[in-house]
Amino acid sequence: MKLQGTYLAKKAVSSNEGIVKVSAAVNAVAGSNTIKVTALAGSARLNSGAEVTFNAGGTNLREQLGLTGSEPVVFTLNGGAEISVAPDTDTINNLVDKINNAGAGVTAFFDQTLSRMFISSNATGAGAAIDFDNVSNAAELFGALHLGAEPFAAVNGTDAAFELNGTALTQASNQFTIAGVQYTLTGVSAGEAVSVNINRDTDGIYESIKTFVELYNTTIDKVNSKLVEERDKNYLPLTEEQREKLTDDQEKKWEEKARAGLLRNDALLDRIVGRMRSALSSTVPGVSQGYNILTAIGITTGDYNEKGRLHIDENRLKEAIAADPDAVMDLFARSTDADGGQGLATRLYDSVSAGIGQLIDKAGADSSYSSVDASFMGKEITGYEKQIHSWDDRLNILENRYYKQFSALETALSKMNQQSAWLSGLFNGQQ
Repeated sequence: MKLQGTYLAKKAVSSNEGIVKVSAAVNAVAGSNTIKVTALAGSARLNSGAEVTFNAGGTNLREQLGLTGSEPVVFTLNGGAEISVAPDTDTINNLVDKINNAGAGVTAFFDQTLSRMFISSNATGAGAAIDFDNVSNAAELFGALHLGAEPFAAVNGTDAAFELNGTALTQASNQFTIAGVQYTLTGVSAGEAVSVNINRDTDGIYESIKTFVELYNTTIDKVNSKLVEERDKNYLPLTEEQREKLTDDQEKKWEEKARAGLLRNDALLDRIVGRMRSALSSTVPGVSQGYNILTAIGITTGDYNEKGRLHIDENRLKEAIAADPDAVMDLFARSTDADGGQGLATRLYDSVSAGIGQLIDKAGADSSYSSVDASFMGKEITGYEKQIHSWDDRLNILENRYYKQFSALETALSKMNQQSAWLSGLFNGQQ
């Protein structure tokens, strides 16, 4: 929505798409053209001139085509790699594959149903060719395929021929661009002049604005829902022992409940939504009167309970776009900073970017390339982790001290029991 190209898009319409289809780039000049197509661009083609006598059960070219010679057939095609075919070992499929893989810009195909060979250039136009050169021992093979006799004459494609606004032109392809309009020729005119009209794509502008409004509403609805979400204190974060007792699905549902309400009345999110709403609700200085605020082109906010949702009056918006699409473009995409004259999309972009920056400063980001989380919450977590490590160390020291004390106590008790038994033995002896 910040880019002028969104609003400068052109729409081209052909009066007969059976002859020519059209599309327009942003730089196309609005207006009307006429075109007459007298010939379509064609590929160079070399096909079997008659049905080939073909033995489908043959295991090589000699058997398949009834050849008598065994010498390798060698030739180049359009200056590509040399092609060599051995009649005793290669088949018709090998021949086709070698032609197609020679880098000659042609495609060959042998149709066993029609018993004919078809060769065509991949490109169209008079410059496209099928040209055999450095030919050796090919007369019998090419004769059996009815492709002609030596010397093999080059076959060329044909250019597209047409009249554009009365000027005779040619193109090597049936698809070309002139003055920002892409033409795709699909048929011959037979004298008919096809009209091509190029206009500003007002429908496209409307759809872009509609999509923008829908995404804006989705965004603020999601944030607003978090700001009022209730907290259920019965669902606390799970311990490792609790996780082990739950299934994956149970754990997922528990965590959803535990996270609910964590952002309730969050001041930062509330400020971000406020700035987003403010960015779209104010006027844009320097834009034509009647187009300098969203309400002027049929985009309004709902009641207070909707908390900033936008609504489109389709008829008013389409009328505004049709009447002055440049003014609509300025309302959204104006880029000047003078007198706060930035367009609404630019303002919103800056507002959301600043809000995202504040969120990252507070809570960090998953996409951060740094291994250190320098956000406010990241630093707090780091501090808690240090405290945990410190307490772990203190507890280990305390545990070791108690183990030593209990060990000493057990040793003392053992000695006392021994002394008690010794004394008991003395008394019993005296008796």
